Amino acid sequence: MDAGAVLNVTPETFQTEVLERSQTIPVFVLFWAEQVEPSVQTKALLEQLIGQYQGKVLLALSDVSEDQTLAQHLRVQGLPSIRVVHLGKIAEQIDGPAEETQLRTILDALTQSSADQLKDQLKDQLDQVIANGDWDTALAILQNAVNEEPSNQEFRVELADVLVQKGDLEDARTLIASIAENAPDRDRPQSRLEFVEEAEGLPSLEELHASLVANPDDLEIKYQHCVQTMVAGDYVGALEGAMDILSTDREFREDIGRLTMLRIFTVLGKGDALAAQYRRKMFNFMH
Repeated sequence: MDAGAVLNVTPETFQTEVLERSQTIPVFVLFWAEQVEPSVQTKALLEQLIGQYQGKVLLALSDVSEDQTLAQHLRVQGLPSIRVVHLGKIAEQIDGPAEETQLRTILDALTQSSADQLKDQLKDQLDQVIANGDWDTALAILQNAVNEEPSNQEFRVELADVLVQKGDLEDARTLIASIAENAPDRDRPQSRLEFVEEAEGLPSLEELHASLVANPDDLEIKYQHCVQTMVAGDYVGALEGAMDILSTDREFREDIGRLTMLRIFTVLGKGDALAAQYRRKMFNFMH
């Protein structure tokens, strides 16, 4: 980890190293001692976690076996003990061993940008309205977010993805074209749009289902059915269909089964549990 993210603090340096620096960066002050094993474990955990936040937070160590003055001043009763100082004030206090989840929650809250916080709030709102198919509400939420953070590419990506799902394809194309090509997740709405555009030239899902019943081994029908199933929002059905093509004939349309699975993974987005599940299935089959 960055050595500058960890420092030893004394009563003499507390003002400059903790209070003043906390005006621009949160400071975790850990009271510990080598002789107290739980405090040693907490020190190791904090060093590991804070190293993952890449300079967004500092760890100040106060060894009470060397000097108890600071601990007494901050009313530390036992070890380990943590005081989180932010903007010159104690923002959090933990007495006793702390779990990783608890520490991460505090770290995330203190290091998130306003845009990140807004995104988290949006996700909670959007998950529900999208699940209900309430596209107008979803669009209103995202348009407000874009107005709040006009330079935030992530909000524009989400807005484009909802526009595609709602069927406003021309607006979606225009918006996607305005998003920087290197913007995170830009390929998600782009891939969804490509599926929808491809589906427009295919028979309906009902027609393809009937054709598939009559011709269960026809890989072209299976592929078209997979595309329409994906557009209908049945991701499991689409992935199963693509997996079936992959396992039947990898040479069909230049490995279209695998490529289609990859495209669906892109639409599902990074960190999606369903995508992870089928990535493992695909990997196990191929290896």
